[in-house]
Amino acid sequence: MSSAIIARFDRIGDCMRGACAVQDGALRSVMQFSADEDFAKHLDVQDPFRSFREQFHLPLGKNGKPLIYFAGNSLGLMPKSAKQIVEQELHDWAMLGVNAHLDAKTPWYSYHETVRDSSARLVGAKPNEVICMNSLTVNLHLMMATFYHPTKSRFKILMEDPAFPSDTYAIKTQIVHHGLNPKDSLLLASPRQGEFIVQTDAILDLIERHRDELAVVLIGGVNFFTGQLFDIPTITAAAQKHGITVGVDLAHTIGNVRLSLHDWNVDFAVWCSYKYLNAGPGAVAGAFVHERHASNTELPRLAGWFGNDPNTRFRMHLEPEFIPVPSADGWQVSNPPILAMAPLRASLAIFDEAGGMEPLREKSIRLTSYLQFLLESERDKRSKQRYTVITPREMNERGCQLSIQAHEYPQELFNKLEAFGVICDFREPNVIRVAPTPLYNTFHEVWRFAKILTQ
Repeated sequence: MSSAIIARFDRIGDCMRGACAVQDGALRSVMQFSADEDFAKHLDVQDPFRSFREQFHLPLGKNGKPLIYFAGNSLGLMPKSAKQIVEQELHDWAMLGVNAHLDAKTPWYSYHETVRDSSARLVGAKPNEVICMNSLTVNLHLMMATFYHPTKSRFKILMEDPAFPSDTYAIKTQIVHHGLNPKDSLLLASPRQGEFIVQTDAILDLIERHRDELAVVLIGGVNFFTGQLFDIPTITAAAQKHGITVGVDLAHTIGNVRLSLHDWNVDFAVWCSYKYLNAGPGAVAGAFVHERHASNTELPRLAGWFGNDPNTRFRMHLEPEFIPVPSADGWQVSNPPILAMAPLRASLAIFDEAGGMEPLREKSIRLTSYLQFLLESERDKRSKQRYTVITPREMNERGCQLSIQAHEYPQELFNKLEAFGVICDFREPNVIRVAPTPLYNTFHEVWRFAKILTQ
């Protein structure tokens, strides 16, 4: 290798060991990349998180070698420790039966409390603002039951376009549930003609123009299609200035970027845990309720027995009266789903071991920046552009997903990627989403993917 490349290794290696600025905007000046394969390999040698890859099961190809798994935005990989934790719960069930609720190694009655603190750290919340329960869409309905109470003048809901379909279905049915028409009550913030990104100014303009009609702003923290990271604190402040409630769907955000929901004053948020949180298919989801609401036991809600005051929860011989827990627990309708929650414990322990999202975000930024560099370097060598990255170029405006618009034979291109051992995902009509995640993906995998895509 040339001395220039070696110098780049040393410089980036210092950053990956924490010896340079960590602010997103400051990283660009120190990230100088090379398309040389040895450069990618050396980045992996310098990576402080390289050993974390060994804590996950990696899908294997027919040749017995790990596939390039860039689908953590759809389903994260399985932590190896998850099996032991699940087997412990099965063992306690077999040996203790109903007594496992109190006598299991990790008592089932309070099982949800075991994931509270780590989840709160990942979303930037206080522990009493977080509850892990249900699925994302169920939690969204529960939040809307509390926070969406349309009046004659204030009845509209603002979302980005495109929002994840499940969110759209949920919000439209919430509107109909209140006897309103989605055509009149759902307001969409769409990209400008010929663009894919929803500009923050466009969202703020819609909030300002409809400030007297809007009841709720519901935004996806990171857009599922483009990978755009929205400016949550700015949008929240703009809406709340006019008394508008703000909710955030964190499905593609939690475990991906740094969050400060409490300090940003977000009213509520919901998320799933099977994507970047690596908790497995059907794993328990989560919800955030800001403490100014969580402590308000007078707020309306759809109640269930585990949201009730533990001191009266089991007084079933008396006429039951719902007394909500003065925290996010007050929205918990059912007892903890043990087998759906156990793998989440395994994954959250890994995030805690890694030091949380701040150092992981640093590696994530380098992975996506390196991938974009490689794709643009290869594309510029060709007379005809075959693809375009539609995810924002600015590092503080995206997570670890890059969405690649294929201009020629997109489905065939995706099929060829699979044939060459790449697992990613395809969104109609012509977008391939790839998500190199910092816990288990490598720089050399990024280099290999770029070569496969371009050649």
